[in-house]
Amino acid sequence: GASTAELAVVLVDARNGVVEQTRRHAAVTALLRVPHVVLAVNKMDLVDYAEPVFAAIAEEFSTYATRLGVPEITAIPISALAGDNVVESSAHMDWYGGPTVLEHLERVPVGSDPSAAPARFPVQYVIRPQTPEHPDYRGYAGQLASGVLRVGDRVTVLPSGQTTTVTGLDLLGRSTDLAWAGQSATVLLADDLDIARGDLIVPSAAAPATAQEVTATVCHVADQPLTEGQRVLLKHTTRTVKAIVQRIPSRLTLDDLSQHPDPGRLVANDIGQVVVRTAEPLALDAYADSRRTGSFLLIDPTDGTTLAAGMSGASFAATPALPVPDDDGWDF
Repeated sequence: GASTAELAVVLVDARNGVVEQTRRHAAVTALLRVPHVVLAVNKMDLVDYAEPVFAAIAEEFSTYATRLGVPEITAIPISALAGDNVVESSAHMDWYGGPTVLEHLERVPVGSDPSAAPARFPVQYVIRPQTPEHPDYRGYAGQLASGVLRVGDRVTVLPSGQTTTVTGLDLLGRSTDLAWAGQSATVLLADDLDIARGDLIVPSAAAPATAQEVTATVCHVADQPLTEGQRVLLKHTTRTVKAIVQRIPSRLTLDDLSQHPDPGRLVANDIGQVVVRTAEPLALDAYADSRRTGSFLLIDPTDGTTLAAGMSGASFAATPALPVPDDDGWDF
């Protein structure tokens, strides 16, 4: 849920301070590149609205979150029971001169310029009505994950690498000259290419590399552990491929942010590094560059359970296509 958030509120009990769950939430927030974090120190009424208590918690959390790379932290002392510093400023904490929670939420800048990132268009559906009115119509429907697409753009279809030109864009049945991130559109291309659900249409001048070996950080969310050698499905945008967990190089220790090497497995709530080999090439961006096309899910192929949420690293090895799998479909 936090993967698309612009701001996260981390709630702390003033009586308990920073606990393991607080550190876990801070780590997930940092991994998911949430740009704004509010530390809401609650139940200040139960510690007599003491400024030193708030200051100590805010300092401990800020030090920890800064080490994780959280870019902006706003600490606010509150009492949700009495409403102190939630909507109105608190008369009990006149030593605090910052905004209330609501004031901060209303003022914090969110959003970004969609044209700042390269276009990424995952194909969800191929439209071919083949009716008397539209005998030759072939459109590729989906939601633009990032950037802007324009009529006339030279584009590449991944993972095949075929190139062509955008000749038309349809939004809600009407033609337009451009579409931007977040809009659902249908793309028309100059050439009759073999394109299917799961393919990615990108600008030829800013195409990501394709790879079958993915090194990433994952948050494990399932009750069953994730183990080396485990067969999984990897879902990236609209594409789902078979994969094998080759290695689990490390697991994050939340207390001191150290890396526990070669744990061999990840259990529920663990955060760790994995190396995954896929049966087909994928076009992943670094998660730091694109939260939509740099993320993926690992899924249990037997029952469809989500095992882990992954974020690809800043770089990973591009590999050539591998031989066709053997009869069980997993040896690649």
